[in-house]
Amino acid sequence: MKFILLTVVLSAAIAASAMGQGANPAAPPAPAAPPAAAPTGSSSPSAAGPGESQFLGGDVPVFDPGNEILTWDGKSWNVTNNRLLQSRFEKYLNAPEETGEDSERYRRLMETILNKLAPGSANLDEAFKLLPQASNFDIDANLCDALADAVYTVWTAKREGHRLTQANRNLEDELRKHERNAEMSASTSTTNVAPKDPGAAAEWAKEQQIKRDLRVQPYVTRATEVKALIQTNKLKREVSQLQTKIEFQSLMIQFFLQRRFQHVLVATRFYRNLFGDGDTLLRVGEDAKDLFAKSTGMPPTVGVLDTLAHEAMRDVKESIQAYRFLLDQKELESATKRLTEAFLVGEYLPELRTLPRDLKRPALEFARKTNQLISAIGVKDYALAEKLVTELSAVAQDFDTSKPMAAIETAKTVSAMHLAKARNAAVSGDRATLEEELKKATELWPRNPDLAEVSKLIFSQADVQQKALADLDQLLGQKNYRQIYDDRMRFIAAAALFPDRQDKLREVLEAMQVIESAIIRSTEIAKRGDYAGAWENVEQAFQEHPEDNKLNQVRANFTTQAAEFVRTLRDAQELETRGQTGSSLALYLRAQQLYPGSQFAQEGINRLVKEVLPES
Repeated sequence: MKFILLTVVLSAAIAASAMGQGANPAAPPAPAAPPAAAPTGSSSPSAAGPGESQFLGGDVPVFDPGNEILTWDGKSWNVTNNRLLQSRFEKYLNAPEETGEDSERYRRLMETILNKLAPGSANLDEAFKLLPQASNFDIDANLCDALADAVYTVWTAKREGHRLTQANRNLEDELRKHERNAEMSASTSTTNVAPKDPGAAAEWAKEQQIKRDLRVQPYVTRATEVKALIQTNKLKREVSQLQTKIEFQSLMIQFFLQRRFQHVLVATRFYRNLFGDGDTLLRVGEDAKDLFAKSTGMPPTVGVLDTLAHEAMRDVKESIQAYRFLLDQKELESATKRLTEAFLVGEYLPELRTLPRDLKRPALEFARKTNQLISAIGVKDYALAEKLVTELSAVAQDFDTSKPMAAIETAKTVSAMHLAKARNAAVSGDRATLEEELKKATELWPRNPDLAEVSKLIFSQADVQQKALADLDQLLGQKNYRQIYDDRMRFIAAAALFPDRQDKLREVLEAMQVIESAIIRSTEIAKRGDYAGAWENVEQAFQEHPEDNKLNQVRANFTTQAAEFVRTLRDAQELETRGQTGSSLALYLRAQQLYPGSQFAQEGINRLVKEVLPES
């Protein structure tokens, strides 16, 4: 359990910083999230002060397996309910299985490297020669090259250490020679006889001492210099050894955080063979030590990394076995959760990469329907939500309908209560209460079919209804969709008996819902500091609905905040219209560099590449 806790915490931390930005507490739900669960927002500000740089934020991440909530840096997340995990998981579910010849060769090569480094029969030279071969495969992402560089750096440092040791031996020989010369010079006697006169004798003795000092001084000075050189070489050797250890340990920790557990095992075995002094303590900061201690109950050592990697591989293997079994039992909800957990722990392990795509498709379909169910409940489309619950119950025997059905039935019941109050108010002539209750019923269930019936009572007076319809027609003619959206409850009721106006009003409200969703989504993206992504989000909505003033204002704000990216993208588009393909492609690439997730930049690159290379 402690291992699972640690791995989930680290994986969530990776997801939070994978693209150089913090986690998004209000991100869309992940595929395996419970249908009625709401995203968990930020609970409190970060405890770290401005400008502080700490491992994984201001405090140690803590995971509660009971509700899948991760508390980190003063904020709370549902680890299976964030946009990054959802996108990565769906990409994996749609990817083909890696069972080709290259994939098999890569896995056999990694196993061979591990066998070459097995305790008791390690052959570092042969294992080292295989690392560049493993790095040639795309799945390796050149990680074996990084490991080979680290091993070579250690060997280079050791050769330098041997050279410094030999240099110190030579310096010690020289030091002993100078010390002997100094002793001989100091003991050399003079052939002159001291004068008998006391004054002259004292002067003579002083002169003899000066001559002796002059003879000894060069040897003493050189001996002091040699001693300093010896100490400097010793310090260089110790610092070099410590530095190579720290660099190698950093690489192992990086592999662990990336969930490249096979590379962790290769690196730990290399480490034990390269550094035979028995020092396996990882030199990490206090926050990282707390993370290991609180999550695993053990200090951070090479052995702990090795054990955690083995445990992760075992856990993923068991999760995949459980997924296959649950899939056969048609228990898709539990199966999808097990696959999500396995993916979160060991995304790059063979058990996951070789899982056939046909076996992943049921989980993908279930995940999509659960996400659609969450969205339907979120926008209060309870008719669609009820339909999805029925479909999910049919394909997944273990699907828990209690939460979504409770939300659906509660909303329907409360909406019916407000409509009943609206009917009573209409009969009694209490127009204020009638409109208030109708507003509440519409907010609870906008597509409630009973709204049409109550609207007849609201607009029993022809002039009131006609006035609303006239206002609606005028606003439609002016394309003032924002005003229609703000006063939608009045127009929904007024158009209830006029199908043609209902269709136009539905189109307007759906368009405004798209605009509002784009604004909300962009605002949440901007909270993470991703102004380029926020701008691109509203820009897509602006291209379809350029007439909305609020959307224009939000777009203008994000244009200013992502000025360099927007300017580069627009320059690229302008050059493309002029037919300057090369310059335009360069600017599209520059825009993609400024914002790697840019859809506009990628589409521009694809167009120009197709233009330059029609057959590609």
